[in-house]
This record gives sequence, structure tokens and C-alpha cells, in this order.
Amino acid sequence: MARLSDLIEAFLKQMIEDTNGVIEIQRNELANRFNCVPSQINYVIDTRFTTERGYFVESRRGGGGHIRIRRVNTSNPGSYLMHIINSMGNSISQQSAEVFINNFVDYNVVSEREGLILKAATSDKVLGQVQLPQRDMLRASILKNMLVSLII
Repeated sequence: MARLSDLIEAFLKQMIEDTNGVIEIQRNELANRFNCVPSQINYVIDTRFTTERGYFVESRRGGGGHIRIRRVNTSNPGSYLMHIINSMGNSISQQSAEVFINNFVDYNVVSEREGLILKAATSDKVLGQVQLPQRDMLRASILKNMLVSLII
């Protein structure tokens, strides 16, 4: 049997698909629909609808607590990559970098071969001689520069 978190995620993704990439929900209404506490809804949104996975989440407190979830448009690979570059920050772990890269491949923004090259260049095997937190800062810089080269 599917876990409640999986059911909530699938429901939200279907809503996003049905509304061309943007939904606005009320946390309490969704919690009532799934007979769960609002914190369960927060958990699903916080863990499954992240920037790394290609989503913008805006949360508004008060008045019922609206949450807007917007899927990043991947039909224009250049603008999608620029969104990732701008939202990445100055530091990124190997795990987070791999999530981004896997999404690039899944969304056909980069080829599988390009994805493997991006992973190789940003792996701890290559950067392991550099201590944290500088390693994650270097990884972010390398990944951003490689992504810019894919846009040009």
C-alpha cells in the first residue's frame, strides 16, 4: 500500500499537471481531504517540491495559509538552467548536485552523457582533497560554470 506522503505528492503533481504548472492550495483543506495533520502536508511540500526537483513554493501565512506551487518551465532548457544557476547558491553538496543533474537528464535538458560528465566533474572523488565547506563551494562554482557553457 502506498504511503500517505506518496499519495499527497501524487495528488499535488496531478493538480499541477492539470493546471498547466501552477496550483494554489490551502494547507488545512488538503489536510482535511487526506485526514492528516497540516504538518504532514508541510513535510510533503518541503521534501518533494523543492527547487532541486524543479518547483517554486511560496507560502503565505494567515487567512487559511495558502501555498502556491509552481513547476519550473523545462520546455526552454536555457531559462530552466538559468533558474537553477540563480537558485543554487554558493555551495552545494554532491548529493544535491546529483539530484539537479538527474532532473536535467529526466527533463531532457541535458543528455545522459552530459549528465555523466557533470557528475564526474562535481564528485567527491575529484574534489575530495578539498576540505568542507570549501569543497561544496568549489562544486557549486564548477557546476554553475559547466551549466553556463551548456546555455551558450
